[in-house]
Amino acid sequence: MPDDAAAAAPTRGRRRTGPSIGDVARLAGVSPQTVSRVSTSALNVRPETRQRVLDAMEQLGYSPNNAARALRYGSFRTIGLVAHRLSRTGEARTMEAVVEAARRERYTVTLVDVETPSSADVDAAVQRLTHQSIDGLVIIRAETATPTTLALPPRVPVVVSDSRFVGHHPAVGADQTSGTIAAVDHLLGLGHRTVHHLAGPLDSNPAQMRAAAWADALRAAGRDVPPPLHGDWSARSGYVNGLAVAADADVTAVLCANDEMAAGLVRALYEQGRRVPEDVSVVGFDDIPLAEYLWPPLTSVRQDFAQIGERLIELLLRQVEGGESLDDQHVLVPTTLIERSSTAAPRRS
Repeated sequence: MPDDAAAAAPTRGRRRTGPSIGDVARLAGVSPQTVSRVSTSALNVRPETRQRVLDAMEQLGYSPNNAARALRYGSFRTIGLVAHRLSRTGEARTMEAVVEAARRERYTVTLVDVETPSSADVDAAVQRLTHQSIDGLVIIRAETATPTTLALPPRVPVVVSDSRFVGHHPAVGADQTSGTIAAVDHLLGLGHRTVHHLAGPLDSNPAQMRAAAWADALRAAGRDVPPPLHGDWSARSGYVNGLAVAADADVTAVLCANDEMAAGLVRALYEQGRRVPEDVSVVGFDDIPLAEYLWPPLTSVRQDFAQIGERLIELLLRQVEGGESLDDQHVLVPTTLIERSSTAAPRRS
């Protein structure tokens, strides 16, 4: 056999497609088992060792073999997340909570942010994710999609942060209705004759639920239901609507569908010479961290986003790891009215 053929013989039939786990182990000065533990996010690895392995992976361009991992551990330990408009507080904080809850369970999250809430865009996002080796799927705010229009792949565990999917997929959400009623009752209890409402956009399911609960609470109390105003969740839309509110001397209390719109509304009232809460009481929704540092500090309905994320992951993993069928599961996470200085009894004429 020629020398060059002999030299080639040992590698004949083998094809290297990239760095191996052994290459990473040698560069990091650890065993292949340690590299494997780092790849699967095991906890029994010292932080300095983990960082050394991660640095070696990055230097070599090494990616763990997901298919092999799935065969060995029974899953890819990856969750798909479909969200829309992450600039919105609810979506962003729910996503953050899902990622944190998944991390504690040693799962990674693959995110797809859809351009519009249409069924077609959500369907396309779901199809992209299901081709990326995921164990299950979390959908935040399917919005205009419905159980009959949303095409989901069979046998992929799904959980949705949207109450409209109860009976079709496990669902988790904040108790929008009770939170809204508590805000209306608080303002009526202070002596306001009625409560005006700055609602969210018409294509938003949470906005629709809050608006319906607001109107029902006023009717139950025998009060007039003023025509709602509508914003787009932004502080700017709150400001624009606030100018109209300031021009109406009959308005003494406003429930805003989120804190950002409430902040814009308060500024508009101030600029037009109407004081909060002496002339107009204002309540927000979400209780974002900024709410208590506004002036005056904003009364708001607090949503427990951390618990929402935990319950979404809990229901998903009960399907992924336990094989449970949970289509009829609906978890309502309680909301809490946080009273601050932006509400008070109406000023007597």
